[in-house]
Amino acid sequence: MAHYAFLDNNNVVTEVITGIHETETIEGLDTETWYGNFRGQVCKRTSYNGNIRKNYAGIGYTYDAVRDAFIASEPNNATGFDEATCRWIVPYFDEA
Repeated sequence: MAHYAFLDNNNVVTEVITGIHETETIEGLDTETWYGNFRGQVCKRTSYNGNIRKNYAGIGYTYDAVRDAFIASEPNNATGFDEATCRWIVPYFDEA
């Protein structure tokens, strides 16, 4: 099984589903294309381990086509952005 994210017109994730394995085809189409056509939205595969598109897509994440990555909204306490992981850098506070 694989996971797929549906995007709105601003490339914001609106839903994530579990679908068939990405190596299979549906009616001769790759899975992203078929699911996208079926729903009338752009569809992009995502993965829990971050091997595909850097981060697992969550509702409200933005898909960045240039980086080919899903990116969470910037938190208020972000001090930067890590281009390698496409994650926001936030300070770590040791409560010990």
